[in-house]
Amino acid sequence: MPKLHTSASCVASGQCPNPDYINNSKNLHCSSQIIVVCLGFKHFKKKKKKKKMKSLRKGGDVSQDPPPYHVLHKLPPGDSPYVRAKHVQLVEKDAEAAIVLFWKAINAGDMVDSALKDMAIVMKQQDRAEEAIEAIMSFRDRCSKQAQESLDNKCGRMKEQIELLKQKLRMIYQGEAFNGKLTKTARSHGRKFQVTIKKETSRILGNLGWAYMQQGNNIAAEVVYRKAQIIDPDANKACNLCLCLIRQARYAEAQLVLDEVLQGKLSGSDDDKLKTRAGELLQELKTCQPL
Repeated sequence: MPKLHTSASCVASGQCPNPDYINNSKNLHCSSQIIVVCLGFKHFKKKKKKKKMKSLRKGGDVSQDPPPYHVLHKLPPGDSPYVRAKHVQLVEKDAEAAIVLFWKAINAGDMVDSALKDMAIVMKQQDRAEEAIEAIMSFRDRCSKQAQESLDNKCGRMKEQIELLKQKLRMIYQGEAFNGKLTKTARSHGRKFQVTIKKETSRILGNLGWAYMQQGNNIAAEVVYRKAQIIDPDANKACNLCLCLIRQARYAEAQLVLDEVLQGKLSGSDDDKLKTRAGELLQELKTCQPL
C-alpha cells in the first residue's frame, strides 16, 4: 500500500493525502475525511490570521500614516491667501494677523465669501463688532448671492444696522465724533490710516444706503447715496446709486450716473472689480431700456 500521510502530519504540513491512496475505492471514505480535516484547518488558519490583523489595527500596533496637515488642523487644502489666513487664525491663533491676511484674501478675490465671514467673526471676538459690520456692508457686493443671508446673520439684523449707522451720523452732526478732532486713525484692509470727518460721513452714508437697499427701500437709499456723493464722490457708491435707480425703473438717470464711472471721472473708477461691475450694470441697463 502506498504511504499515507496521517491526519496529524497532513494538518501540520498543509498537504493532502497521497493521491494513489485516494484513488483506491476502499480507502475513499477515509481519505475524504482527511481532506475535509486539511481544508477545514487551512480555512481556520486563514480566518484566524484575518482576525489577528483586525485586532492589531484596532489596537494600534500596526503603524498607520498620520492624516494630512490640513485635515489634522481642519484647514482647507492649498497655499492661497485665504488658507494662510485660516492657518494663522486656527493654528497660530493670532487674531490681528489673521484679520490682515483675511483682508489680503478679499483683495485678491480668493474665497471672498468665506474670507469676509471669517474676518467678521474674528473681529467680533476682538470686540470690534462695529468694524465687522462696516466691513461686511462695504464688501458684500463682491460676494455671491448665496452668501448674502449668511452675511446678514454675521453682522446682525438690518434694522439694528440702520439704527447704528444713524447714531454715528448724529454724533458727527453734533460734533461728538472723533472726540472733537477733525481726523482719526482708522483701520482698513489691516492697515492704519488717517480719515477725515468728510470721508467718514460719506462712508457711513454709503453703508446706510446699502442697508436701505437690502430692505427694498430704494427711495431712501437714493437719498442717502446722493448725499454721500455730494460730500465725497466715488465709483463704488455711484454704482450702488445706479443700481438703486434701475430698481426704480429710472433708466435715463441711472445711465447718467454710470457714465461718470465708465468715463473714469470718479475716484476708484480704474479698479478692475469696479470696471467689471460697471460693465454688468451697463448690460442690465441695455436689457431694461426699451429699444
